[in-house]
This record gives sequence, structure tokens and C-alpha cells, in this order.
Amino acid sequence: RILKEEIEEEDVAQVVSKWTGIPVMRLMEEEAKKLEKMEEIISHRVIGQREAILAISNAIRRSRAGISEENRPLGSFMFLGPTGVGKTETARALAGFLFNDENALVQLDMSEYMEKHTVSKIIGSPPGYVGYEEGGQLTEIIRRRPYSVVLLDEIEKAHPEVFNILLQILEDGRLTDAKGRVAFFKNAILIMTSNIGSEHIARMGSLGFLGEREGAEKQSLKEKVSEALKESFRPEFLNRIDDIIIFNYLGRPEIKKIVDLELKKVAERLEHKKIKIKVSEKAKELLAEQGFDPNLGARPLKRVIQRKVLDPLALKIVTGLVKKGEEVIVDSEAKKIIIRTSADLVKISKLIIKKRSFSKIRPEIIKNNNVINSV
Repeated sequence: RILKEEIEEEDVAQVVSKWTGIPVMRLMEEEAKKLEKMEEIISHRVIGQREAILAISNAIRRSRAGISEENRPLGSFMFLGPTGVGKTETARALAGFLFNDENALVQLDMSEYMEKHTVSKIIGSPPGYVGYEEGGQLTEIIRRRPYSVVLLDEIEKAHPEVFNILLQILEDGRLTDAKGRVAFFKNAILIMTSNIGSEHIARMGSLGFLGEREGAEKQSLKEKVSEALKESFRPEFLNRIDDIIIFNYLGRPEIKKIVDLELKKVAERLEHKKIKIKVSEKAKELLAEQGFDPNLGARPLKRVIQRKVLDPLALKIVTGLVKKGEEVIVDSEAKKIIIRTSADLVKISKLIIKKRSFSKIRPEIIKNNNVINSV
């Protein structure tokens, strides 16, 4: 039997099948079902970006179906749009969805590759130079973990020679490091973020035309952003990207949904400590109101939840006011977030009952707060 130079998905499935006893077809069918519901699954995490998620899902399905170009990455995208609307979260969600591990996200800040001499950090320094033994920052990661989502932040800041490297990845799905070793990107997803066209996006967003809806205004925006991209990037680079996606501005309804998501994460963390948390709708509304900023998206929200909920809750836990097995109730009163335990509510209920019982006694028989005989 002739040995194969490359391991394919079917080979891995055969091995997993032998280990688990699950038939190969069953494994393939489960992945097919997962890909079919890709938009629905990712939309549970990424709020208000239906169009972006659909474009990404279609590109991934084309690749997995084997009808896209061979030897190219699983998908390549450029994400545009305001800050705090879910671009990084989408990349993280993709890593979790496709590779079952959010740590499969590789994030590089391209502002660190602005100078010509820094370009070598991507593939490694030449022989005789400092850092030669360390290998390339990107190639080494992909060699060790070929199933990854690569996120390149602010791609427009990178040196022009970086784009020659990216062209090779987008065209051939491989990159050779300074030691002559090949890193394969066939099973990786390449995502680039950019601020190009941000002035057009901000202007359209301020007019309220960047929500989850299509229209002539949005099409006009896409054309303007496309022209701005052509002025900044070479045509051969843009043509090799699967899709250029403009993320929507987030409104108050989307922020409210993100509040629910963030509080769900808090509840899951507290569950490990055997503590339950219940948040009232009034408290959620207040958190959404205080964490909403049209220009910063959901960025301030995490800080608000941390300051208003997590910090006071942490103090109660470390001082023993909240113990294992207790339930924490988060509510709002007079535009303030109030945190109480179930024990606090019991005490308050008893005080209310006592006060009501006390108020039924005739005032004339009360003296100096002591009940005396009326006979």
C-alpha cells in the first residue's frame, strides 16, 4: 500500500471511529447537521450581525463541500465596522464552532508590523540573525496548530511586504518559514479587520441606517467603502478575499440581548461555586441603559456589569455574606443596582410582617415604643 503524504479528514474520522466505536458516516453526518445550523448557533453568541454571519457561513459551507478553490484557507474575510460590535467575538465564536476550542484563535496586532524589519517576525529571522531559532510568530503557531482562526487586527497598518506574505497564504494556502519549513493554512480561517472607510460607516450609522436591514443606503455605503479599500489595498489582494463584511451598529435592543448573554456567563461561573443568581428585568434594563454607547457598541457594557454586579458580589463572597447554596438577587431601586441574598429577603419579609402586626395595636396603648396593658 502506498503511503499518503497528507492526512485527510476521512483518515482522521477512521481513527476516531476505531477509538470510539462510532461509525464514520455518523461522524460526517453530525458535522453536516452542525454546518446546516451554523448561522443559528453563532447567532446565539454574536448579536445583531445576521448578514455577516450568513456570509461567513456560506463561505465555510462552500469550502467544506469541496466546491471552492483547493489549497486555499477554509475562509478569508475582511471585517469592517465600528468598535465593540462583535468582530473579535465572531472570530472567537468561529474558533469554538469549527474547532471546538476558543483557544484556536490566533490574534496578531498588525501595528506591530509597520516597519520593514518587523516583517521577518512573521516567518522568522534569516540564519545568523537574532531570533532565528525561535521561528516565525505566525508560521510556528500554524505548524503546531493548523486548525485555527487567524485574526489580523488593523491590517491597513502593516508594512506593504506583509501583503506579499498574505497573498501567498490566500493563493496557495501555505507559507515557508526562514528555516524552510512549510506551514499549511488549508484548515485555517483568515480574518482581517480594518478601519478603512470608517468615516463613511460612522456617518451612515449616525443617521440610523446601519441596523439589521438592507436598503439603498446600505448598498451606497458598500460602494463607498469598496472605493476606499481600492485606494488602500492592491486589487490582487482584495480579489483573493472570500468576502468583505461591514458589521452593523448596535442599538438598545441588541445591547439588552448582550446583557442576557453576559449575565448567563456570570451565572455559569457562580454555578461552580454552588451559588445561584437571579437578575430582575428592571436591573437588566438599567444595565443596558448604562452600558449603551452608540459609538463604542457593547464595549462599555462589560465594564458596567463588572462595576455594578461583579465587584459588589465578589466583596460579599470573600467576606462570607454570600455562601455556598445561597441565591443572589440582583434588582434595581432608584436607578441603582441592588444585590441581596435570599437570606436578606427573608429578613426583610419578617420585618415587614412585624411592622404590620405592630401597627395594628391602638396608638394610645403605645408609650416609648413599649406595649402596656390597657386594662
